[in-house]
Amino acid sequence: MPWFIKTERFTKSTLELSPKERAIFIDQHKSWVIQLQASGEQISSGYLVNAESLPGGGGLLILKANSFQTARSLIEQDPMITNSLVTWSIQEWIPIAGGVLT
Repeated sequence: MPWFIKTERFTKSTLELSPKERAIFIDQHKSWVIQLQASGEQISSGYLVNAESLPGGGGLLILKANSFQTARSLIEQDPMITNSLVTWSIQEWIPIAGGVLT
């Protein structure tokens, strides 16, 4: 089964929200990922930081799915997307070197 990677960045309007307001949506996203993991999906999500460990580089979500369309359909349910908080893209990842992920 192939791996897929979603990259994302907050929209300008999301950046204008207070940290408390953004935290509500981030918590919804975390709960969504946890529920998917509990149902057996292979999925992991996190945010990117710079050399000083400061956030702002966007987010990354990795998941295993049967097809591109299956992965896209699942990702489109992400609260960060359903609430129009991020711009995003999805790509299939085809590993060519290194260890094999299970």
